[in-house]
Amino acid sequence: MRSLWTLSLLLTAFLYARPQDPSVISRLETYDLSTGQRTVVLEEQAHFEAPNWSSDGRYFIINQNGLLFRVSLDGNSKERIPSGEIRNCNNDHGISPDGTLIALSNNDPDENAPYGSSRIYSIPISGGTPKLITPKMPSYWHGWAPDGKSVLYVAHRGEDFDIYSKDLDNPEEIRLTSDPGLDDGPEYSPDGSFIYYNSFRSGMMELWRMRPDGTEKEQLTDDAYSNWFPHPSPDGKYLVFISYLEDQGQAHPPMKNVALRLYDLGNKKIQTLCSFTGGQGTINVPSWSPDSTKFAFVSYQAVH
Repeated sequence: MRSLWTLSLLLTAFLYARPQDPSVISRLETYDLSTGQRTVVLEEQAHFEAPNWSSDGRYFIINQNGLLFRVSLDGNSKERIPSGEIRNCNNDHGISPDGTLIALSNNDPDENAPYGSSRIYSIPISGGTPKLITPKMPSYWHGWAPDGKSVLYVAHRGEDFDIYSKDLDNPEEIRLTSDPGLDDGPEYSPDGSFIYYNSFRSGMMELWRMRPDGTEKEQLTDDAYSNWFPHPSPDGKYLVFISYLEDQGQAHPPMKNVALRLYDLGNKKIQTLCSFTGGQGTINVPSWSPDSTKFAFVSYQAVH
């Protein structure tokens, strides 16, 4: 029998990888660390998710209705990124360190995939024919290695969802976690010395880090919130992450009371930046500006 958290995760993936009806207002926003100012870049009565900030600082990439779109910095231009046969992107996507590729997770058709049918592909940054990275399913992309030669992802391979790494040109995948409960959201530090992630191994969803080989696991947060998706700033000074203000167990549902928080890697202090309605889709993927002064996220408002 599948655990309740697995069923919850599968339900969330099913609901939010499908085209959405216009019962929600989505806002692509940026947050300025120096001023605390939130700026709305794009607002639509539609559902979109997961902003990346381009490495040249000129545009964002978002996921909408299973497709990727490029949004200009001022929000005045929005264009689809061609992705060949890829039509079911599930909001896990990110730009390679050299700015030439996009890694993305896609729900491939497979009625016999009990834990999800996501596989990871890459496409050129301007769009094009997808190249398969992870033949096994499910695999959900979360991070590039600093040298761009491998990826980090979350996969189910028989017991739990754990963290794996894989070289782009090597068929073998390397398992990095094997603790009971969900491990998710892995991302390398800019210098490659750590992998930051969230884990339920303590009985609450908290932030952790480990060495690239999976050793020296260290818990970073310990509070009453459900903490997800730590994203290191390009200068290596901070983590921005999302916290559910009510405990969600091992799920990250949409349309909940959430806060974006900042973890100072120097003094280990946490600062709450802003609160709103969000969750799934808000900040699942790396979204820092190249100069580490801002980051992008999505907030939501229900339409009644």
